[in-house]
Amino acid sequence: MKQLAVIFCALIFSFQSNSQTKQAPEVPSPIIFIYDASGSMWGQMEGKTKMEIASSVLSSSIDNFAENQKIGLVAYGNRKKGDCQDVETLIPITNTSKSQVASAVKSIKPLGMTPLAYSAEMVIDQLRKSKEKATIVLITDGIESCDGNICDVVKAAKKEGIDFKLHIVGFGLKAGETAQLECAAKAGDGHYYDAADASGLSEAMTEVASETVDKPKGNHGVYATMNGKPIDALVTAYKAGTKNKAGGTRTYRDTSFVYLPQETYDLEIRPLENSRVEPIVLKDIRTSNDKKTYSIISFDGGKFAVSTTNNGEGWDCTVKILNADGKTVGGGRTYGRTKEFELNAGTYSIVLQAINLNGTDTKATVENNVITGGETTDVAYNFESGTLEVLPMGGGKLIDCTVNVIEVNSRTSVGGGRSYDHGVKMNINPGTYEIKVRALKKTGFSGDKSTTITVKKGEDVKQTFNY
Repeated sequence: MKQLAVIFCALIFSFQSNSQTKQAPEVPSPIIFIYDASGSMWGQMEGKTKMEIASSVLSSSIDNFAENQKIGLVAYGNRKKGDCQDVETLIPITNTSKSQVASAVKSIKPLGMTPLAYSAEMVIDQLRKSKEKATIVLITDGIESCDGNICDVVKAAKKEGIDFKLHIVGFGLKAGETAQLECAAKAGDGHYYDAADASGLSEAMTEVASETVDKPKGNHGVYATMNGKPIDALVTAYKAGTKNKAGGTRTYRDTSFVYLPQETYDLEIRPLENSRVEPIVLKDIRTSNDKKTYSIISFDGGKFAVSTTNNGEGWDCTVKILNADGKTVGGGRTYGRTKEFELNAGTYSIVLQAINLNGTDTKATVENNVITGGETTDVAYNFESGTLEVLPMGGGKLIDCTVNVIEVNSRTSVGGGRSYDHGVKMNINPGTYEIKVRALKKTGFSGDKSTTITVKKGEDVKQTFNY
């Protein structure tokens, strides 16, 4: 899709501390997963249990970690029903085996309660004793069920001076259930991620991996707008020219920062609300270790209002919309009514295929259709047809024959079929056609017959063949 993007990349605002300019250390600090094994993880989503989805996503996400990354795993609710202290360290934070974590996750059987506060307290206590900093990632499909307050736990630990970053991923949570979790993530210098499905969980894990306790605060900011207003958008960074994910963030209707070590990246920005427009991809964005860079993206999309007719009457057509590069970026069916398609501002070709229409002019391409931000562009196209009815007769009644209708100039077969006991009738473009019929043996008649006829716009033509 040809996209209208206002891209402003500037090098401003030096980082204020050395911690913001350092690369991640050679030996990264541990990442500790607090994993939901409460009974509700047996719930279904996308035809699978939430447990299956979370296990698969977590395993594939961990596989992308550095080989020397230490990964710990803590589960809650995996051993006893109704026990608010059922929290177990399955893998210690000294572990560097990704396969061990994946195997442990797959072996978990959801069973018990959701003691979020107690789980966080247990993990923080490990850090208190080891005097090690870490990134904590809490995955939950529910809210606290044991009267604790995870936000208070995190605030107290931060006040104590324990060094950690807490991210929380809400998996399939309902609106109004996230306030305490958002509070805890903010207090833990991390983010709350809302994952509604497997794709959302995967995206959240990608972002989490790029926002560890070792990473400086973000050095590239992204601000997304649509029709002059800020919108929530998902940002995924890839190493330039590849599909290797390097980080990500979410704008939440504001400028959001992601840390990207000094290098060149491609940024995909996908709108998450009030829009069906395609993502915008920014190529070759260069980041800096000691300066902040910015991308301001405009999704000032508009709409095509496509109406298709035949002889002036509403007619069902398929619609395919192509960008300037010839890539399909939208489409659907009109069903004989005006159909709207939302797209990024730009210039497009619209390919229309009339349904239930025969001939050589059943497909049309309307070129150079322009969308301007915030506006609707009308696109109308009219096909033309008459009707053709082929009636093979034998012994005074309709008989079963094969029918083939050929456009004379192009010698293209444009319709036909079996006549059975009712003939063959079709809507067909104006033109000259050769009609060939062959009687089937079961009718008791035999032989081929043919004739040439002309169909005009709006005209009904009946052609009888007598055996």
